[in-house]
Amino acid sequence: MTVDEALWDELRAWRRDLHAHPEFGFEEHRTGRLVAERLRSFGFTEVAEGVGGTGVVASLTRGSGKRSVALRADIDALRISEQSELPHRSTNPGVMHACGHDGHTAMLLGAAKILATEGGFNGTVRFLFQPAEEWGRGALAMLAQGLMDRFPFNEIYGLHNMPGLPVGAFRTRAGAVMSAEDNFEIVLRGLGGHASKPQGGREVLVAACSLVLNLQTIVSRRVAPTEAAVVSVTELLTDGTRNALPGTARILGDARSFRPEVSATIEAEMRRMAAGTATSYDLASEVTYTREFIPTINDSEAAAAALTAARTVMGGGNVREAREPNTGSEDFARFLQHAPGCFGFIGNGKDSKPLHHPEYDFNDDALPHGTMFFVQIVRDRLPLREPGPQQIST
Repeated sequence: MTVDEALWDELRAWRRDLHAHPEFGFEEHRTGRLVAERLRSFGFTEVAEGVGGTGVVASLTRGSGKRSVALRADIDALRISEQSELPHRSTNPGVMHACGHDGHTAMLLGAAKILATEGGFNGTVRFLFQPAEEWGRGALAMLAQGLMDRFPFNEIYGLHNMPGLPVGAFRTRAGAVMSAEDNFEIVLRGLGGHASKPQGGREVLVAACSLVLNLQTIVSRRVAPTEAAVVSVTELLTDGTRNALPGTARILGDARSFRPEVSATIEAEMRRMAAGTATSYDLASEVTYTREFIPTINDSEAAAAALTAARTVMGGGNVREAREPNTGSEDFARFLQHAPGCFGFIGNGKDSKPLHHPEYDFNDDALPHGTMFFVQIVRDRLPLREPGPQQIST
C-alpha cells in the first residue's frame, strides 16, 4: 500500500486540526463546515450540509453504474477534559476527541479526495459524515431527515480505530460485531430520617445495596450461559448525608447484549427485582429502561468483501476475522437496518491509550490504512467491469 506523501501530510494536518477543535454531538458546526469546504475543494458538486442537524453527505458519481456504496465517518467528540501536552491538544475546555473520530473523519476525507481525483469505480459513492455518534442519536437524526430517500445506497461500510491492535491490522466478522447498549435508572423512595433512629423511617440505602447485588444475578441466573450479556451498575446516588439516612436512592447503569430477546429478559427481570425489593423494604420503586444502541450486525457478504479489501491494502498477514464480537456499541447499527454493510476495526497501535481516556490520541500512522481501505472497498464493490454475482443483492 502506498499513499502520496503530500496527501499523507494533508491527512495528518486535517486530523490534528480536528483534534484541536473538538465539538460535542449536534454541536459540530465548525467540523461540518470544514468537511464541506474540503469536499468542494476536491471538486464535489453534490454536498449537503445540515443533514441530521450538523452532518454532511456528499455524493460522487463516475460512469453509468446504477449501484451506490456509502462510506461513513463519525465527527463528534466527548465531554472529557484532555490531559496531554500534545501540540494539537484540545482548545475547547471539557471536550476532546477521546475516541478517534478526528481520525475517522480525516480518513474519509482522504478517500474522497483520491476517488474524486482518480476515479476507478463505476457507480455512486455516498460519503456520510455523521454527527452525535457517542450518544446514539446521530444516525437516527440523519435517517429521520430522509437519508435513504435523498441519498439512497445499496451497501454501507464504516471503520473504528482499536487501541491495542497494531497499526496496519484489520479485524471484522460476519454477524454480531458490537453489542446493544441499554441504559437504566431505578429509583427507590422511602422516608429518610436521623441516623440514630433508623426505626423511625423507611431509609433506602440498605435496600439499594441489596438490589445492586441482586441485579448481578440477572446474567448468571436468568440469561442462558450460551448468550453474551453484561449488566453494570455505574452509579448509586442518595439524598443522605453523614448523619441523615436517605429517603431516595437512584441506581444507574447499562446493560449489553446481542439479541433483542436477551435485552427484553434483562429489562423484565430488572423490573421484577426492583418491585420485589420495594415490597420487602416498604418502599416505592420506579424503573426507566431505554435502548440507546441496537446490536451492530454485519452482513456476511459485506464482511467478506471488507476482509478482501483490507487484505489488498494491508496484506493478508495483518487481516483476520474477529473471533468474537466487541461489547462496545455503535449507532452505525442503525444504518444496517436499512442496507447491508460491514463495520470493521483498524489498529491504533499496541501502546495506544484506551478509547475515552483523557490522554488518548488517534495514531496518525493509521490514516493511510483507513483511507486506502475506503478507496479499495469502493473499487471492489463498484468495479469498472459489469457487476458480477458477488455483489450484494437488495
